[in-house]
Amino acid sequence: MTSSHLSNNITDRIATIRQQLPETVRLIAVSKQVSAEAIREAYTAGIRDFGESRVQEAAAKQSQLQDLPDITWHLIGHLQTNKAKKALEHFPWIHSLDSLKLAQALNRLATSLSTNPQVLLQVKLLPDPNKYGWTVEELSTDLPALNECQNLQIKGLMTIAPLDLGSEEILTLFQNTRSLAAKIQQQNWSNITMEHLSMGMSDDYHLAVQAGATMVRLGRTLFGERS
Repeated sequence: MTSSHLSNNITDRIATIRQQLPETVRLIAVSKQVSAEAIREAYTAGIRDFGESRVQEAAAKQSQLQDLPDITWHLIGHLQTNKAKKALEHFPWIHSLDSLKLAQALNRLATSLSTNPQVLLQVKLLPDPNKYGWTVEELSTDLPALNECQNLQIKGLMTIAPLDLGSEEILTLFQNTRSLAAKIQQQNWSNITMEHLSMGMSDDYHLAVQAGATMVRLGRTLFGERS
């Protein structure tokens, strides 16, 4: 595929998606397994938020894109505790904070790195062996300890719908995630706010927007099928 062909494709796709999204919804372009060249094309089309799943892959692309200083990088994949330091060095946003152990590790490391990452709590409102995250009960138990993680800016919730749900079930899941965020907000924690809901990917983002998402994470819809 030529560069100009790539550009037209990505540019057209981004324009189409932008027309469908309210201005209040932040478009995160999921660039995992996507080349630095394709990211550059999306940047030219106006995208400034890029989501990566693997710290090492992202670091390599960031070094190739240093001339684009206003990109904001979002970690959206599962983060192992032993990669936490590197994640903090490369990502100002972490959507996939999925355990108290990880939160406390990030909080400790953030002190030594003099950083205050913005993080979202990954929740799992339906059983799904393929996904990480807190259940409602687990999160309720852990909120006091999370509130003590003063070096983290806890900004909301993230969720991923299980693969086998129908549209109505997905919509209900996203609505329930919004309701959970509202309940947490009402508890008036000193260090936890629920400004953001990171919900919706290429197949279900329209349902997420309907349910109140403030961020959607789109990969295939923008970049096409990955090889």
